[in-house]
Amino acid sequence: MDEPQKMGGAATQTALARFNPLFTLNYSATHRETHNPVYVLDALDAYNQKLVKKIEVVGFELRNLKGTESYIYFDSVVLSKNEPPMVRLEIDVQSKSGNIKRAYKNVGEGDDLFYLSGEMEQYRGYMLTEIDPLRGKAIFSNGVTLNVKDIQGNVTADHKARIQIRETIKAHFRKESALFKRGIKCLSLFFVDEVANYRQYDDDGNQKLGRYGEIFEQEYMDELNNNQNMYDPDYMAYLGSISAHATHAGYFSIDKKGRSINSSVKRGSDQSDDTSAYDLILKNKERLLSLDEPVRFIFSHSALREGWDNPNVFQICSLRQSNSVSQKRQEVGRGLRLCVDRYGVRQDNDALPEEVHKVNRLTVIASEGYATFVADLQRDIKQDLYDRPTKADVDFFTGKIVTCDDGSKYTITKNDAQDIYFQLRTKNYITKEGEVTEIFRKACAEETLLPLADELKPMSNSVMKLVQSIYDASVLKDMIDDGSKTTTPDNKLNDNFMKKEFQELWRRINHKYAYTVSFDSEELIEKAVAAINKELEVTQLSYVVTRGEQKDKASLNDMKHGEMMRQQESATEKLKTDIVSNVRYDLLGKISSATRLTRKTVAAILSKIRPPKFDMYKMNPEEFIRKVTRLILEQKATIIVEHISYNRIDGKFDSDIFTQEKHGTIDRAFEGKKSIVDYVFTDSEGERKFVGQIDTAKEVAVYAKLPKGFHIPTPVGNYSPDWAIAFQEGEVKHIYFVAETKGSMSSMDLREIEKGKIACAEKLFDQISTSNVKYGKVDSFETLMDIVK
Repeated sequence: MDEPQKMGGAATQTALARFNPLFTLNYSATHRETHNPVYVLDALDAYNQKLVKKIEVVGFELRNLKGTESYIYFDSVVLSKNEPPMVRLEIDVQSKSGNIKRAYKNVGEGDDLFYLSGEMEQYRGYMLTEIDPLRGKAIFSNGVTLNVKDIQGNVTADHKARIQIRETIKAHFRKESALFKRGIKCLSLFFVDEVANYRQYDDDGNQKLGRYGEIFEQEYMDELNNNQNMYDPDYMAYLGSISAHATHAGYFSIDKKGRSINSSVKRGSDQSDDTSAYDLILKNKERLLSLDEPVRFIFSHSALREGWDNPNVFQICSLRQSNSVSQKRQEVGRGLRLCVDRYGVRQDNDALPEEVHKVNRLTVIASEGYATFVADLQRDIKQDLYDRPTKADVDFFTGKIVTCDDGSKYTITKNDAQDIYFQLRTKNYITKEGEVTEIFRKACAEETLLPLADELKPMSNSVMKLVQSIYDASVLKDMIDDGSKTTTPDNKLNDNFMKKEFQELWRRINHKYAYTVSFDSEELIEKAVAAINKELEVTQLSYVVTRGEQKDKASLNDMKHGEMMRQQESATEKLKTDIVSNVRYDLLGKISSATRLTRKTVAAILSKIRPPKFDMYKMNPEEFIRKVTRLILEQKATIIVEHISYNRIDGKFDSDIFTQEKHGTIDRAFEGKKSIVDYVFTDSEGERKFVGQIDTAKEVAVYAKLPKGFHIPTPVGNYSPDWAIAFQEGEVKHIYFVAETKGSMSSMDLREIEKGKIACAEKLFDQISTSNVKYGKVDSFETLMDIVK
């Protein structure tokens, strides 16, 4: 083990065998063999728990490559506030001198490619007759239909690579511009098929760019020049300080002459890593994540075998001509970690509640069509999923232990299971066969799940979580978005922002506050101890023992397939040992930091809980810390409301917070007439219905969807209301209204922490409310009008 820091998986196992261990624990995301699992966190769980980035894919569909020379690349749908939709197409264009080059044209309905191309015969009959912006389709008079990112005609490998590199740079600029003011640096990663395509050498051994490097610098400068007015001045100044040549680098193995080589060549005594790239990418990760470091685009030949996966990779582009499915997943895996900001703070659910997958999105620029890439990736992910229940039938619920609203545990009987199944069927949450329905998924997303009735009501939360654990193939679809969806134009503040009604509303609510809480620590200690004693359950590490015996009579076919043994039984056993980790934890420090309590208070809580509960710390330290922290925060949230007070402090929110989401997909965008920005981006059907109603209501003068940047501090995290609405004076009782519409009217699935945040906000708004300004929770436009009328 001369170079342990560079050792791959196979080398690691070879070295471990020399220790002659009694057993080996493997840790991997992509095991091909089913071992005895101690703990499983599969791809679905990681996504649902928001521990990884959400994936969006930009794919390219090749069409009609035989028998036609009419080259067309459908780049995007172009939307404008005051103009009809157009499509951006790349076509061959002939100049008056007879020279032919490929150029972009914005084409509208009725435009003819024959004339736009300089009357090239191959485009005769290509009149654009219909544009469908929502579905990203362009239909021509000759019957040809193209989707966004489709390529038709004479396409060389070089030209396809150029399109992929261009799309990666475009995606990078869009992502980077949105995250720049958050202090988050974006990285893009290219996988090349041959090192020579990126880096070459002249006869004297001097480095020079290969064709991919040349294409990158050309496209980078073209894209930068095309977007001079698209992004804010601070970001454009940042881009202007970086040269195209300095912003990309290659990470490859090198030979004894110092020349880059394909990493598939076996390492030997005459090889080493490219030292400069190794230092930047593997050793000095902090420098690579700094906005002061110009390198933002990295080219690599392998999937960085040493296990490199930088958390701030936001774009991955495979420039290989063909990829295996497992290789695709390995490449995607290099960008799935949640990103960090300039201070190294992980942008997870604690730092970005409700925004984790809005910020953490990995764009994959594939080398094939979107549908093909996604189908392959989903199939590979599904193969790695461990056994999950597939039906919420009576047998599934029978015997399950659930937690009731009062914290008590209850084992579901068969009669209970039959009643649960009947009620879920009545609500159309499951099918007759027990499969999860779209109605259930929608209710989960919009937090409108209806509780169970009668004596089953106290266990509603737990039962609904059991239903969510059912394997549902649609979740795989939700994990991956289409990155080619039509996006809106730059979403700037419009004239409605300057209306006197909104300016008066903004003047009234645009203040920053600090809170003070004075409560009895003994009360918190007592409640936290009771909650931990009642509710804390920690997963004990386990292993599966399978017993089998040789078959009485084995056939030749059994021998061929390795089926000489007959499995008789398997059993899951608990790992009974006090030593499950050699990692030293600062138990008091971790819980104290997460709960914002003193170490003394945390020590008092832990010293008073029952010994069996505290012993769970040894079973699984990480889970113990996480769950104890949550239970303490929930108890803290329930008692702070009556003891909290707010004081206004210096400082206001900048109006830039309204335009942080500059380009949203058209399927999420509502084009408002009374909104302060051109497009309102909604996250659910309920929100879309609500904004449609307030936009057309004669009582409403102007409104804004409040961004997450507008928040109220609370002891259990920042809280952001949803809407700020100014009404026409004389039409309603309250002229200004700040609304919360997250389904909190029904708090069945709302945790104590969320209830605490909303209650604190209510207390602040009650404090600053006047006869004109009102804050309230509403679940519909009708409820809102009942309050203000």
